[in-house]
Amino acid sequence: MSNFYTDDPDLVRQLETLDLRRIVALREDDYARARDFAYAPGDYDDALDSYRRTLEIVGDIAGEFVAPRAEDVDRAGATLTAGEVCYAPGMSESLERLAQADLMGITLPRRFGGLNFPITVSVMIVEMISRADPALMNVFGLQDIAETVNRFASDEIRQAYLPRFASGEVTGSMALTEPEAGSDLQNVQLKAALGADGVWRLSGVKRFITNGCGQVSLVLARSEEGTTDARGLSMFLYERDEHMTIRRLEDKLGIHGSPTCELQFDDAPALLVGERRRGLTTYVMSLMNGARIAIAAQAQGIAEASYRAASKYADERVQFGGPIRNLTAVAAMLADMKVALEASRALLYETAMIVDCKEGLERRVEQLQSGERAAGAADELKELRAELKKYTRLAALFTPLAKACATEMANRVAYDSLQIHGGSGYMRDFAIERHSRDARITNIYEGTTQLQVVAAIGGVLSGTLAARLDEYEAGDLSATPELLGHVRAARERWAAAIAHVRAADSTEFRDFHSRRLVEMAIDLACALLLLRSAQGDARKLLVAQYFVEQMSARVEGAVQAIVTSSSASIDALQALGRD
Repeated sequence: MSNFYTDDPDLVRQLETLDLRRIVALREDDYARARDFAYAPGDYDDALDSYRRTLEIVGDIAGEFVAPRAEDVDRAGATLTAGEVCYAPGMSESLERLAQADLMGITLPRRFGGLNFPITVSVMIVEMISRADPALMNVFGLQDIAETVNRFASDEIRQAYLPRFASGEVTGSMALTEPEAGSDLQNVQLKAALGADGVWRLSGVKRFITNGCGQVSLVLARSEEGTTDARGLSMFLYERDEHMTIRRLEDKLGIHGSPTCELQFDDAPALLVGERRRGLTTYVMSLMNGARIAIAAQAQGIAEASYRAASKYADERVQFGGPIRNLTAVAAMLADMKVALEASRALLYETAMIVDCKEGLERRVEQLQSGERAAGAADELKELRAELKKYTRLAALFTPLAKACATEMANRVAYDSLQIHGGSGYMRDFAIERHSRDARITNIYEGTTQLQVVAAIGGVLSGTLAARLDEYEAGDLSATPELLGHVRAARERWAAAIAHVRAADSTEFRDFHSRRLVEMAIDLACALLLLRSAQGDARKLLVAQYFVEQMSARVEGAVQAIVTSSSASIDALQALGRD
């Protein structure tokens, strides 16, 4: 028997040691929801028990039901017949099992049939499903679509669609990308025209749409005729009918069970979500931030599966008179993989908590502004707005940091796991071949790592991250004074590199070194989070020691690359990249 929650002590530790009290109180409106729903928690311990029980249920489904079907799902893939997509049998069975367990509306409010769980807990669920089968996560994990509808659509639309999402009656897709508008979404050309009958109709093509066969899609379209920028884009909800054709399924390297579709819209009727002109600047940005956390969790799950495959093989494969785990080179690879996994997980769940705080504060501010809570709350509203401003900045910074960290880590871990398997890992007899293919997309979709760097560099250079690191250092790290000293020394070197980039006063110079600065930022954040977890935990102390030693060397190397680089190297970039 395999339970993907109880068999992962580090994942269990996240729930048991993260302080979710404020987050849960905000989400449960100080536990007032218990008056309206019999299954709503009455206090924090009650909520924690509910999360724990649900995670164990998901762990059992992932380990006992989903994972055994993953290989067949990969081999069968999704198929397109007469314009209709058919999931692999194992995919359909797993979706049905998850719907039966009431897991299709994890973060949705209870009045729509959801669980009203925090994002932090939903990320744990996504990680376990991804460890079992990341293709399933690409359908199951698209719950951010329903969450976007919940946050921005009219109450009429919410009432009509959210119960159907929560029950599993419908699945969704984000129809954003077009042939000429990949990462450059402000260049979207699919048109939305408002007819004389008051109905919006969509016309154009979308490409690379994950689960584009879903019954309900959020579609980014150009609603303002004559515009060419983001201000002309709006968001629409479209329910599949005869006005949309699935033209093809992409033949992909990995995640075969998840259909990636090209869609043709021909005067397809749709509903406006929220306000016109805010499609990209508000709604897609919110949707993408949620999707990026989900992809980080997907990468985390793939990396966990890859590491476990390598560890098992290293125990079983005998060479030179013993298991290859006994070879120092192999032991070092396994240690690197495991420590990287735990460092990335620390950053992932710190990010999830930051986003939870931001969204909880947004809801509380909206309640106060609308008068849903007691009058005379002007002082509270002022404090909450200031706190919300802080967490909005942090969420905008940590989300790309977590996505870049987890997805790059997953690719390294999958690569090294295959290397440990040797020639056998290159064969389809072993799951690592599939994990390696599946990992590759994670640092590409929902924004490549290069775009995550662009999204994060402002917060790195502005001091937003430094202020957060100061908060971590101000916590109780008394059990690790020597390691803290090493981290502080690395921070000083990082600060010197930032100062050097600023002094250059060159956009090209900044862009050239942005990835180095961001990777150092990730390293430093992970180091302090690991130190925090190492207080009173002997095993975590070993992890922190190993990580800080490696981190210090990486930071020093990156700083040297920055402070010693010349303008000649940057001037030569275009020439060096040509044949």
